[in-house]
Amino acid sequence: MSIKILHTSDWHLGQYFHKQKSRNEEHAQFIQWLLKQVKVHHIDAVIIAGDIFDIGAPPSYARKQYAQFISHMHALECQLIILAGNHDSVSMLDESKPLTEHLHVHIISDIDTQDIEKQVIVLKNRQDQAAALVCAIPYLRPQSLISSAAGQSSLVKHQALQEAITEHYQDTFRFAQSMREQIKQPLPIIATGHLTACNIQKTGSERDIYIGTLEAYPAGAFPQADYIALGHIHRPQVVAQQSHIRYCGSPIPLSFDELNHDKQVLIAEFEASQLKQVHEIKVPRFQPMQVMKGTLAAIQNQLESFEFHEKDPRVWLKVEVDLSDSTRAEMMRAIHAWTEQYPIEILQNSVMKQVDAKLTRRAPHEQLQDLKPEDVFEKRLSQEQADTEGKKAQMNRLRTSFKRIVHQIQVESHR
Repeated sequence: MSIKILHTSDWHLGQYFHKQKSRNEEHAQFIQWLLKQVKVHHIDAVIIAGDIFDIGAPPSYARKQYAQFISHMHALECQLIILAGNHDSVSMLDESKPLTEHLHVHIISDIDTQDIEKQVIVLKNRQDQAAALVCAIPYLRPQSLISSAAGQSSLVKHQALQEAITEHYQDTFRFAQSMREQIKQPLPIIATGHLTACNIQKTGSERDIYIGTLEAYPAGAFPQADYIALGHIHRPQVVAQQSHIRYCGSPIPLSFDELNHDKQVLIAEFEASQLKQVHEIKVPRFQPMQVMKGTLAAIQNQLESFEFHEKDPRVWLKVEVDLSDSTRAEMMRAIHAWTEQYPIEILQNSVMKQVDAKLTRRAPHEQLQDLKPEDVFEKRLSQEQADTEGKKAQMNRLRTSFKRIVHQIQVESHR
């Protein structure tokens, strides 16, 4: 008995790139490409591990794309599991459930610790046989897991939350095991999640998730599932060197930082209860994008050597200019000339930052408005010697504490 499951996440339908450019056409092309993969690879089920939308109230065209995709999946007779991410609205996803439940679609927008059964889904293969069990766990909201008590320290809250997350994963996994015993078939158990696992590489475009005070979840605390399909991190990667715990990454670049790695979806293939193999399927780049760095002359040379294709859309460009031999006024004149001469749209331009040895010394053209709080903090840390494992660990703790403080300030400022 076998089954093929396609794992994808972080579509962010409705995103506006740098708040300027709609991703409507890219997402439409990606969805058509994905539907083709479902047919070509004989996929039995698709799991979207969170952040189907970019915001809680997405534009109408993004909702239409979502509805059309569900309709096409139903026509292909392919099961679909959609998990809410931190960008998704629980109420918005829930409003379509009465309809989607009749279309082989399971939408898990939130959890109910008193009703674990709703989170364990039986998947069938093309022969209509039970072939896998999914512990369908979405983005975990603290209020769904624990109740805070007055006077608790952040450490106590942190420990309580991690224990609650682990307990929920284990409870769901145990329920799946009991279902497998009732079915009396050697079925694989798949778990999902939309969170930040420890020791992973981010791209910079993810919004930091803090489940309460918990920044990252230890990989060793996941249940002993046969495959763990994760979302939230946009860079595809294996977690903690365990090949069955995977981030598939976002299917299109959501920031210029994501251009240095290929986008992909994953196909997990199971035979009986065993994970047979995981295929990495590269997603085409539907919108040309590029980052160019250097002096004005160096960027001009890069533009002259860049291969523009007549049928392609205009290239979205980020330029980082070294002003060591020119001025801001000259930079702006050059940028205007480039957009007239080449099929490009410059969506972001900035002055290359130079990190000095001392915080009190600045690069000649570095402006305070060009710096994020994280940049200033890293400048200060760069003065310290991280020459021992203890010192490195201390600096990592400082980074974690700093991120938490910045997050708390941002939360307070939006209240």
